Amino acid sequence: MRFRIIPFVELMPRSEVGDVLYRQLLRVGTSVGANYRSACRARSRAEFIARMGVVEEECDESIYWMELLIGTGRVKPSTIAGLLKESNEILSLVVASLKTARSRK
Repeated sequence: MRFRIIPFVELMPRSEVGDVLYRQLLRVGTSVGANYRSACRARSRAEFIARMGVVEEECDESIYWMELLIGTGRVKPSTIAGLLKESNEILSLVVASLKTARSRK
């Protein structure tokens, strides 16, 4: 998602409202990868859980912005379907990882 989100946002038509929405999506979409990378370097289980919690929030927010773009008619569902599917899959993996990490506390 983190790499695919950049060209997606770059190809979107420019408008005042659209630019704000696309910027938000770009911010959280790239944050997912950065925060996951940070979680992988955690020094403790507690730190890993905290950082993965941020990954979960940012991934969920990415899905929100994509759904908002679809809902407002700025993006056709077919245009963003792959990114949305990938984001939901990543979110599922993150949630499962968090459940496992929390259960081993």
